[in-house]
Amino acid sequence: MTMSRRAIIKGIAAAPFAAAAGTVLATPAHAATIDAGQFSLASRSSNSHGEFAALTAGLATKLTKVDATAVVADTNRSATRLTSAPSTAEAFQAGFAFDPDDQAVDYWIPQGVTTSADAYGNGLYPEGGSNKVVLVSWYFETNPDGVGEDEYALDKGLRLTFVDYNTPTAPTYRHVLLVEPVRTSTGEYSFNPIRKHAGGIMWYGNLLYVVDTYKGLRVFDLNTLFTVATGEKDVCGLHTDGAYYGYGYQYVLPQSHAYDNAGKYLRYTTIGLDRASTPDSLVISEYSLSGTVDYTDGTFNGTGAPTTTPKVVRWELDYTDRHPGSLTAKEAVTVAQQKIQGVVSRNSKHYLSASAGPSTKGTLRTFTSGASTASAVCDLAIGCEDLSYHSSGASGWAFAESVIWNVSEYTGKRYVYAVRADGS
Repeated sequence: MTMSRRAIIKGIAAAPFAAAAGTVLATPAHAATIDAGQFSLASRSSNSHGEFAALTAGLATKLTKVDATAVVADTNRSATRLTSAPSTAEAFQAGFAFDPDDQAVDYWIPQGVTTSADAYGNGLYPEGGSNKVVLVSWYFETNPDGVGEDEYALDKGLRLTFVDYNTPTAPTYRHVLLVEPVRTSTGEYSFNPIRKHAGGIMWYGNLLYVVDTYKGLRVFDLNTLFTVATGEKDVCGLHTDGAYYGYGYQYVLPQSHAYDNAGKYLRYTTIGLDRASTPDSLVISEYSLSGTVDYTDGTFNGTGAPTTTPKVVRWELDYTDRHPGSLTAKEAVTVAQQKIQGVVSRNSKHYLSASAGPSTKGTLRTFTSGASTASAVCDLAIGCEDLSYHSSGASGWAFAESVIWNVSEYTGKRYVYAVRADGS
């Protein structure tokens, strides 16, 4: 994550961070169990324009509907296989680097990662299918250098990368635009860009969960994407010429649901899936610049600030519909770790990625619920971001041992790679 996006979210008059920048904590991080009942979600099936389902159905009368398998089969960019650990990472297992254009672009910044090993237990997509897929989220930064005026006037929101990893020696990929379905002032069906951070993503069945820092979770149905015209690079939605555009991207993925934060404030920085818990569950973790979470830099949903120590909060999932099984959190623990960028859990064992700026290696750390310390597992790449756990038990797409995927964000150092979960 870059400081400029954290400090200034479009449409919000952001306040400065309360603490000065520091380095990743080198001393053991302390953890404590706290009341999970203070954290809750509210299910929302609509926005101010109507029900998501009705808005999407309206778009389906105007546009060609496809699913994620069609996008995976229609990739148009080539990634480069990594044969050794990228940047400063250790315990390397596999991975790839984005193409030169995506390495160089400064206004699109990668943040979240998830794979088809999250989507289904055997690691293959769709259910009963055979695709090995990696997904990566990016946000648009209008002021990449964080100095002075915006360098790019138009914020294009969020995009999602579908990576066909069926041939690991030659991965290919395609970007699609994430959008929110709406109606125009004249009642026509349309969609808008989503100008958020997308710091973490989680794929579960046909659903993609995307964190919304101050608000909660946005949900997207990967069975419902639309093909749009590509001729207008700076238009999103229904244009005056009667065609629909997605800033030049061929596919758009509309939001289908939301879970708004409804309890104590929680900074939805990143999200991870836990398939080891019973039932499956999702976990959320919080970014803090110096070990104290800032709840003053944006408009948070919720009932007030809890302890400001960074937290990992768990919600149970319902396997049958892929939605939360309960809107009240099941577990909440604190961990005094600054600059958390990613989280995954295996029951009571939690893994965190901790960043340290544009020139210093990141770290994969682990701690156990109720324990007093966290420890380093291995070094990660400079600019480490989100995490995704890939169990060796994924029968269709498995490594010899369990691995954890990570994505790194800085230009020229944009890697998607898996490290062995035990750090060996």
